[in-house]
Amino acid sequence: MILEFVTTGLFETNAYLVGCEKTHIAGIIDPAPGSYELLEPFLKKHGLKLQGIYLTHSHIDHIADAHLFQQDGIPIYVHPLDKANLIDPGSDGIPNILDVVGATPTGFLQEGESFSIGEITFEILFTPGHSPGSVSFYSAKEDILFTGDLLFCSAHGRTDFPSSSAQALYRSLREVMKLPDSCRVFAGHGDDTTIGAEKKWVMRLCR
Repeated sequence: MILEFVTTGLFETNAYLVGCEKTHIAGIIDPAPGSYELLEPFLKKHGLKLQGIYLTHSHIDHIADAHLFQQDGIPIYVHPLDKANLIDPGSDGIPNILDVVGATPTGFLQEGESFSIGEITFEILFTPGHSPGSVSFYSAKEDILFTGDLLFCSAHGRTDFPSSSAQALYRSLREVMKLPDSCRVFAGHGDDTTIGAEKKWVMRLCR
């Protein structure tokens, strides 16, 4: 697996490029502000063809450049519960302070389903709380999890937004703690970590 990322914007959001070494197919997870231009050199470096944009949720710092990729004909995928805020950023009650342009989803990321980037398959985990339609992407083969703003290194996502729910987020945290301790976690902000490294404080918080 090829994995590159950039950290950009006012909120220092991580945008990830995932590529399959065998098929040279790629996907982008959470196109943060400025990631459209910053990720392009990685596509060229590895000789990758971009097949889709996969959103962990629809908050403005995670969708800022989605419309730019859509203008290039790249499909965009989001959970149905975050569809409205992708189309009309700020409709969830969080001010659109970045003046982000909306995008129209091509398809939806449904709980229990999966998607593939070349030969890399990701299971879609429904992990609401930070937003109603927050999802995480888990590859058992690669032992890797993209959590968006559910779980960070030593912290969890905010639950004080109009559409957030602390109870839902705690349930989501408990669910991802069932994954192997060795599973590497790549979050929407900050450094990567592992399930094992976060398990003690998460289970204490969510008991």
